[in-house]
Amino acid sequence: MTQTPDSAGNAPGAAASAAAAVEYADPGPADHRRSGPLDGTGPAPGAITHDGGAVAPAAEASAAPTRARGRHARLPAPGNADTGVLGAGIAGEALSGSPDPSAVLGPAVIAHEGWPALVWRLGGGWRALSSAILGGGLAAPEWVLNAQVRPGYSRMDPVAHLHEIAAPLGLAERPGVGMMTAALVEAYTEGHDGGVSAWVTTGIGVPTWAAAPVGTEHGDTPTQAVPSGAVSAYPAPGTINILVAVPAPLGDAALVNAVATATEAKVQALFEAGYACTGTPSDAVCVLAREPRPGEAVELFGGPRSVWGARLARAVHTAVVAGARDDRVRRSAREGSSWSP
Repeated sequence: MTQTPDSAGNAPGAAASAAAAVEYADPGPADHRRSGPLDGTGPAPGAITHDGGAVAPAAEASAAPTRARGRHARLPAPGNADTGVLGAGIAGEALSGSPDPSAVLGPAVIAHEGWPALVWRLGGGWRALSSAILGGGLAAPEWVLNAQVRPGYSRMDPVAHLHEIAAPLGLAERPGVGMMTAALVEAYTEGHDGGVSAWVTTGIGVPTWAAAPVGTEHGDTPTQAVPSGAVSAYPAPGTINILVAVPAPLGDAALVNAVATATEAKVQALFEAGYACTGTPSDAVCVLAREPRPGEAVELFGGPRSVWGARLARAVHTAVVAGARDDRVRRSAREGSSWSP
């Protein structure tokens, strides 16, 4: 996998100021561009609150799901991940010092071993159900990590590796969720709908049907986003990692339903983006939901026709469609092809 310098000409992993700004574009009709600090000093666009409110530009206040893409941030120098800025955080903690969360903000980009990673700092007050390699299952995470690793990653201790990445950030002693991918995490896409936020990193190097014929489970073809005859000098990076935050107290069954709904929305998005697959063999999903307050009833449903499931589905669909199309363009460029969707 190759990486390109950022707009300032810095190679990936180059040292940068802790207050480096992240700029991204919403490619909607108004093409809103906005930037913000990565130090967590203020609410980020797309922040969701436990009451279902959203801190977002006016263009995102409509019922239609929105997304931003093309986020780029300078990274701390390799080996200095402990100096990385965690621009995701909790507005309530920033204001009061209380561990009780009030929002999930967009991720910070940090460096580990020369590779980027996305970090969300949640604090307490959230429940999660996920398929992540670290902290998977039903959990109460205080952080989420989505780490980019080299194509052909071969370490046999990914859980220990994720702890190594989290340790310099002061997170290893706290419960968290950790995912890995060979896809470009800085090119993450996002969707927002009705207070629900979804962040997705997309690499469709090995598009796969879930129900593969016997004997072909390990023989899926290279990505269909590369035209016939194109040859790559690099392994095809893959994995679609999805993080969704729902500002409502989902019950256990609703959380399971929400994970299924997120997966269904992903498959729909891939189909609409022109991919004949259900995903890749290593996809992961994590759904966050607010812990119920004392005496508060939990939401019983998370399916695509429930209130929160429908919002989750639209947010995930928006992010995956954008990520799949962007990945196709990047892959074509890397292969030296003029082919486009």
